[in-house]
Amino acid sequence: MSDFTSSRIEGFHKLDPAARLEAVRRQANLDNLAAGDLADAAAGQIALADRLIENAISSIAIPVGIATNMTVDGRDVLVPMATEESSVIAAVCNSAKRCRDTGGFRTSTSGPLMAAQIQLVGASDPENVRLQVLEHLEDIRAICDDTDPLLLKVGGGFRELDIRVIESTEGPMTIVHIIVDTRDAMGANAVNSMAEAVAPKLEEWTGARSLLRILTNLADRRVARVRAVWPLAEIGGETVRDDMLSAYRFADADPYRAATHNKGIMNGISAVVLATGNDTRAIEAGAHAYAARDGRYRSMSRWEKDRDGNLVGTLELPMAVGLVGGATKIHPTAQANLKILGVSTADELARVIVSIGLAQNFGAMRALATTGIQKGHMALHAQNVALMVGAVGKEVDIVASELKSLGKVRQDLAEEILDRLRATPQG
Repeated sequence: MSDFTSSRIEGFHKLDPAARLEAVRRQANLDNLAAGDLADAAAGQIALADRLIENAISSIAIPVGIATNMTVDGRDVLVPMATEESSVIAAVCNSAKRCRDTGGFRTSTSGPLMAAQIQLVGASDPENVRLQVLEHLEDIRAICDDTDPLLLKVGGGFRELDIRVIESTEGPMTIVHIIVDTRDAMGANAVNSMAEAVAPKLEEWTGARSLLRILTNLADRRVARVRAVWPLAEIGGETVRDDMLSAYRFADADPYRAATHNKGIMNGISAVVLATGNDTRAIEAGAHAYAARDGRYRSMSRWEKDRDGNLVGTLELPMAVGLVGGATKIHPTAQANLKILGVSTADELARVIVSIGLAQNFGAMRALATTGIQKGHMALHAQNVALMVGAVGKEVDIVASELKSLGKVRQDLAEEILDRLRATPQG
């Protein structure tokens, strides 16, 4: 650990980013190189960073690459992906190429519906409370729509109520779900504001006490679906297909396998979500919760073989993404990436994102069922290891190439190769 003096810095939030960085440098005893790296990393972006988060001192760049070969609903699309993990984008490109002849990815969505929850507690008659709330459906509609007239103007607004009585260790609770069409917004601010506005009236009507008033990231009314067909010839034959199906069944039956299987899907999904300035944590939370909706954590995807023996993959996930609000609207990189995508609605963006998730899943399963995941992954990781040990310029390719030929991508070997390379006179 660094030998810092104290985590208490008086008035830290009032300082500008440069002054904050200097204060951190002193408190954490940073050397000039580390402090300089932090300053350089935010060059040209620190003012925006200071608007987006509290106590900003720098930013961290995540590489943005482009997934090619993607055909979504008959339209070819270039997909920006922000990720630091090797092989993710390469896997998507390869997987998408292998299903182009069968039409690529076909999608559908359930619409942009989000829900906020209002927790009603302290009532001895929770079922009666539920019916009392339902009697005020039109009053609730009016309150919600008055809360966000702009949303109403663009065709969104309150849609319906869903009220449940749930058991807890402190007794039953009545949970009111306000269902809202958020159009091209992710919708968190809209539904949270509506919940805050409705809660006092619920107390007045029912005598219960409203406690939490917040959206749910289990956006199961905002689901994006995708399907694709991979011909046997593009898979590698019946044996590979059957092994991939067995790998899927393993993931669907065992939560230990499902966790990594689903992480692979999210490697693709989160990369597009991040590249477009959307909320990766919300999408990840919703996706994993949806995978456990029947009480058991399972594979997010489903895999089958069709009557011709081809491999068919499907994926259905909550996809609460937006094109307006937050970093999506104000971050220049996110805006540029959306232009590359060429999407004009949040619905179109959701369709592309789930397609990337299915492509990523196919690539990972095929690698596992054939050469193993490490061969392709570690080949791409070799360059990272070369950089890690200090290789520069042409040295990176030379060290990485030798690591790959050895079949061992290890830091100690990379150091030996680099030392030998630098000790050899270059003619």
